Order: sequence, then structure tokens, then C-alpha cells
Amino acid sequence: MKPPEIREIGIEELRIKELDLTKELFNLRIQNSTGHLENPSRINLLKKDIARVKTVIREKEKGTGF
Repeated sequence: MKPPEIREIGIEELRIKELDLTKELFNLRIQNSTGHLENPSRINLLKKDIARVKTVIREKEKGTGF
């Protein structure tokens, strides 16, 4: 997801999105540890997406959002 797309979403939806991304990351880490992960680069992409979502949530909570 790109930051402009994320900023259009409300805080509650962002928190749900963060939870979904975290669950997906957990599942990918399990797959990686068992050797069944097809695309290891997906883990890094998910980490960045989670960080983006958390950043936008923080901006909106502080009132400094765009």
C-alpha cells in the first residue's frame, strides 16, 4: 500500500488493517520456519506496510495528519 492510499482510510479501519497485516506476517514467519514459504521478500514488504499503517495512525491521533 502507498501512503496516500493509507491516509484516506479512517483510524478504526487502519487498526483493523494493522491487525490483519500482523496476522499475515505471523503466518509467513511460520511458513518460513517450516521451509514452505514461496516468496520470502513478502515478509519485508509486510513489515514496511505495517510501519506505514502505524505511522499514519499515529499522525491521525496527534492531529498532524495530512
